[in-house]
Amino acid sequence: MNICQLPLPLKPNDLLRVIAPSGALRELDAFHQGVNLWRSRGYRVELSPGFDQQWGYLAGTDDTRRQQLRDALNDPDCRGILCTRGGYGGARLLEDWSWQWSDPKWLIGFSDITALLMSLSQQGVSGLHGALLTTISAEPDWSLQRLFDWVEGRPIPPLNGTGWGNGKATGILLPVNLTVATHLLGSPAQPDWTNVILAIEDVSEAPYRIDRMLTQWRLCGALQQLKGIAIGRFSYCDPPAHIPSFTVAEVLRDRLGDLNLPIVSDLPFGHDGVNAALPVAIAAELDGDRGTLTICDR
Repeated sequence: MNICQLPLPLKPNDLLRVIAPSGALRELDAFHQGVNLWRSRGYRVELSPGFDQQWGYLAGTDDTRRQQLRDALNDPDCRGILCTRGGYGGARLLEDWSWQWSDPKWLIGFSDITALLMSLSQQGVSGLHGALLTTISAEPDWSLQRLFDWVEGRPIPPLNGTGWGNGKATGILLPVNLTVATHLLGSPAQPDWTNVILAIEDVSEAPYRIDRMLTQWRLCGALQQLKGIAIGRFSYCDPPAHIPSFTVAEVLRDRLGDLNLPIVSDLPFGHDGVNAALPVAIAAELDGDRGTLTICDR
């Protein structure tokens, strides 16, 4: 995988367009708080037509959601794309899809938006794995500052976690939702894993399902190609009551601990808690001894 191009830094009065590429919008209060937060920073935020549609569990038909993304990409005045929420549906947009734009723009989101961020990185453009409009208002001040610092052209500090040893590695950071990324293995959205520091998080997945996914990564040889692994939050992933099970922590140790790679866990990103912004496909250093993830200079 190669380092991607960063879009131009954002500045107040820039136009940002809101799209709903995945699940139907349900968290209306949190959504409006998120829109107002971006506007309070001085940005013009425009809601795409149909952002609040519902088609089953999706935020509109595939064609409707593709058109929102296409319109935002082709709008010469638009500097960034804000996603309403995750859920499911982003990968469906990638069927018969080709990326075209007037110029590279910021794409900001996480969870199901992983599908779009991974595919965009295959076109040489870096997005931002960060808070959605329905989650950003819950971020603490330092996390908000981190997000705005990065998209506005300033450096961001390292993140601290728990090191598993095996020294340090420099590579290209690829932050993903584990479930979404697993379902893209073998697809055109899958990158070359060589030189990648993989950052993973997930939500509401039982330990055996996490085991199953990581075993698939092992069997296809993807994990063995990595430079390092950064582990964020696996929230609401406790084993079912009264059923024999490993914990998530035990599964992660079992499936990842023998790879002889620098690994850092307990990093502050993911669902249902602080979600520190992580650039996509940008050079980073992972120190498995000190327990740090550092984004290299822009």
